[in-house]
Parts: sequence; structure tokens; C-alpha cells
Amino acid sequence: MIGYTSIGVSDMERAKAFYLDLFADKGAKIVSDIGRLAFVGTKRGEPMLAVCEPYDKGDPTPGNGGMVAFTMDSKEEAAAFYHKAISLGATCDGEPGQRIPDRFYGAYVRDLDGNKVCFFVFG
Repeated sequence: MIGYTSIGVSDMERAKAFYLDLFADKGAKIVSDIGRLAFVGTKRGEPMLAVCEPYDKGDPTPGNGGMVAFTMDSKEEAAAFYHKAISLGATCDGEPGQRIPDRFYGAYVRDLDGNKVCFFVFG
């Protein structure tokens, strides 16, 4: 149902490198790059993350309550992506852990521009 989610960034090259490095093990690549907007994913027709410099040329600002959540195959993978993001310069916004007993496991970071990202597993 979701085609892509966009987040504002202040430095396109830095943002592309961060997300390509972060999702390298998932086969991520730049699917399309049109200058101020680049789509990171595995292929067209699959959900993607778009990193973009704001159209109005203003500062990118993370939304209050806005977040991009990425499904993982296991709790261990969610924790590994959290730690990888931290090693790439992200900051902690909630260490990996069980949030709802037997239902939801999540790990939260803020990317290099402050956008909130979650790596999660249901169950």
C-alpha cells in the first residue's frame, strides 16, 4: 500500500550514504536520484524511503510524532540495525527492547537530521 515515505535532510550525499550503509544487508540501492530527491529501496514497485532537500529550501524539520518504521525479521535483527545506525552517527531514541509483552519489540534512533526511525518486530 505504501509507495514511499519522504524525510527531509540537510545534506543529500550524507543522507544517501547513511541509509545505503544502514540497509546494505537488505540489498538497498538508490532506485532513483533526481538531485534534491533520492529514493532508497530495492526496486521500483516496492516500498521506498525518499530522502529530500525541502522544496521550499527551508531547514528540514522532523515531525512531532512522525516516524518511519522498518519491519525486521527478528528481535536480533532489529537490535543489530539499531546498533548499526548508532555506529553510523544516529542517536538513541529508545534502546532495543520489548515494548508490549509478546506483541511488539522495537528499537528507536534519530538519524543525522533528527528524523525518528524505528526497527521493529511484531510478536
